[in-house]
Amino acid sequence: MYRSKSYRVRPQADINADLEACSSAGMAPDKIFLCDGDALGAPQETLVATLDKINQLWPNTRRVGIYATAQNILEKTEEQLKLLASKKLNIAYLGLESGDDKVLHMIVKGNTAAEMVEASLKIKKCGFKLSTIAMLGVGGRKFSKKHVENTAKILSATAPQFFSFLTTFSVPGTPYHKMVERGSIEPLTSKELLVEMHGILERASFDLNPVIFRANHVSNLHPLGGNLPRDKAIILETIASWIFETPEGVYPQAPQQM
Repeated sequence: MYRSKSYRVRPQADINADLEACSSAGMAPDKIFLCDGDALGAPQETLVATLDKINQLWPNTRRVGIYATAQNILEKTEEQLKLLASKKLNIAYLGLESGDDKVLHMIVKGNTAAEMVEASLKIKKCGFKLSTIAMLGVGGRKFSKKHVENTAKILSATAPQFFSFLTTFSVPGTPYHKMVERGSIEPLTSKELLVEMHGILERASFDLNPVIFRANHVSNLHPLGGNLPRDKAIILETIASWIFETPEGVYPQAPQQM
């Protein structure tokens, strides 16, 4: 997916040196996040050694988080994931992007919708909290309906403890921008992006467990949040009012820093 970047795992000595430098500087983090975009794909021994070092330096650290893909969740055994969770690696951020297979293929996500469901349920079973991220507008106008329907289906089936929206922008120099230039993707207007958000939340059921919902990223048109299903009605009502107030034919401006 990241065509301009190559994946590598840093030497353990370098990782330990960074952690020790933070400790020497007097840092005592309550939460730690392991970077970067595919950190769960690191070898099990690297993750275990890193977590052991974290727990040695900061025994009171409450939570360690990590980005995950369906592929690297499925590549690890349940025993491996449970071991990581026992060492406080207990929240995974999964970039679902879309629940539609055609959209996932178009953006070269590397996983199918079925794999997203399997991976989501597996990592929850192994003691992780799951934070799922979906992209508004990622399929453009052509795939918008299916993107809404199938993303809602995956959310209903997987019940992440956290769920958030980001908004897709065509950034010059990216493969997505080239698809827009070629006409294979037609970006959505501000109103259409809000319609997608409303449609996904309206169709998804959040009955398996409570979900903390956020759409307050700088890429989104309006900040929004709440707890689902408790606040679903008021959230949908708020989005509907924004849809009504937003003029036709207006496209959102990409934020300067995302």
